[in-house]
Amino acid sequence: MVLQIPSVKKEPIVTWEALPLDFVLPDDPVENIQQPPLAAALTDALGANRHIQPEMLIGSNFGLVATMNKKTVVKAPDWFYVPQVHPIAEGTIRRSYTPNLEGAPVAIAMEFLSQEEGGELSVRSTPPYGKLYFYEQILQVPTYVTYDPYEPSLEVRCLSQNRRYVMQEADAQKRVWIPELNLFLGIWAGERLKQTANWLRWWDASGNLLLWSSEQVDQERQRADEERQRADEERLRADEERQRADEERQRATEARQRADEEHQRADEERQRADQERQRAEVLAAELRRLGIDPDRLT
Repeated sequence: MVLQIPSVKKEPIVTWEALPLDFVLPDDPVENIQQPPLAAALTDALGANRHIQPEMLIGSNFGLVATMNKKTVVKAPDWFYVPQVHPIAEGTIRRSYTPNLEGAPVAIAMEFLSQEEGGELSVRSTPPYGKLYFYEQILQVPTYVTYDPYEPSLEVRCLSQNRRYVMQEADAQKRVWIPELNLFLGIWAGERLKQTANWLRWWDASGNLLLWSSEQVDQERQRADEERQRADEERLRADEERQRADEERQRATEARQRADEEHQRADEERQRADQERQRAEVLAAELRRLGIDPDRLT
């Protein structure tokens, strides 16, 4: 009889150490042309709506570092969010991020799906470590998002108390609540910067879409155009009112002129009547002087 001793899987020893200065970070090209715009759109909406603070770290295709069994392991998510990091020396450039050593743990990691080995849904627990395993078991990222822009399909996993990811249900609008940002995340089909695609977008708790900076510019331009149009309409109405007032004033002037003419004619008639009466009185007086009674002549 052979006694079989079951193998005991050892958990890796994880430490948080600075990236060695001579460590060569992976410089693989992105797998498709849409990945950078997708990541940029997510960050742009947060910045345009004042959801980004100076102490935060938000990046894409940027190395997250852990030391596992004394070996440096780096994964570069397509998009990630850290709520607070330690400032770096002025003039230096952050080339990677080691959680707990350089600041808070990573709060959100996001990957756009691919078919590579050890990819976004891989739970491989030996080198090369799968991304899902790395984010779940090593970095223990509270929210892990995977997105396939071609399906399109969005999956959000949140870390449970037993350190396992649990898939989150979408709401009636097919959006998923992201507690670390107090925002909903969902898919929006449309155009950004002349590129039509299925985009990941943010909505606030009231269901309002967080606009990109370009949309805010368009909105401001539209408001300015509407204000200018209203101003033009007001100016046109003012011109029409002024024209009507001028016409009324002209009619009043003409009426006053006619009244003055009527008054002048009345004065002339009265003057002629006075002259006629005066001549009649002179004639009557002359007749009386000659002994003729003017009243007997009528």
